[in-house]
Amino acid sequence: MDTFARHLLVELHGCNRALLNDRESMAHLLRRAALAAGARPVAEVFHPYAPQGVTGVLIIEESHLSVHTWPEYGYAALDFYTCGDCEPERAAREMAAALGADRVELVLVHRGVRDSTSSIHVADVER
Repeated sequence: MDTFARHLLVELHGCNRALLNDRESMAHLLRRAALAAGARPVAEVFHPYAPQGVTGVLIIEESHLSVHTWPEYGYAALDFYTCGDCEPERAAREMAAALGADRVELVLVHRGVRDSTSSIHVADVER
């Protein structure tokens, strides 16, 4: 049994503050990012905070994508956990571009059983 998966942690800075505070926009963008990664969405939950911010989880057949926003700082934290043929780096690029991020930080963790290679890699996203 192959349980190999990639867990991509994404920090987006300098983002469009209005988008970060819009529940519908964040849901739409996360769905679009999932499709860009080759994932298949099956369910979602998004919650707006008062006075600002959004949190959301998109359940995909391959696991999940989540987002937490702090519009007052122009910051979004994303968590993409995918298995199979998904490419979470594509989702990160999609979200960074859509939100107008001026700085992107990524950490890629290989999870599950595959081989004896290191499980933590710092990833690089080209924009």
